[in-house]
Amino acid sequence: MLVISLVVMASTAYAYSVNSRRLNDDRKKKDFHPAAVFLATFTWPFFLLAFTLLFILRFIVLILKAIAYGIFLILFTLALVGARKPFIFRIMNAIGDALLEANTLLIKLFLRPWANEPQAI
Repeated sequence: MLVISLVVMASTAYAYSVNSRRLNDDRKKKDFHPAAVFLATFTWPFFLLAFTLLFILRFIVLILKAIAYGIFLILFTLALVGARKPFIFRIMNAIGDALLEANTLLIKLFLRPWANEPQAI
């Protein structure tokens, strides 16, 4: 643990020295506090633990999403095979009919010459 802390401190000290040598108008130059070099030896275990837990949680969520998607695919396929006229097709038909009626009315109102409609509706 002491060796890792020394390596972390050496790497932060090196990064601090590289950053301090950069020009003031360099976009990569950051404003680091000098005490951050020494503080890194105490904070790296907490950051390592936090990032490890975050990685594990994200992996678990990814697995749960994959399982949920698989269950959805299986149930949706069974619903399509099992029902003669699935519910989704009735909804799509109702939406399509409403849009066709609205568009036909718009064509009759605004595009009479192309719709072969008389002037009075």
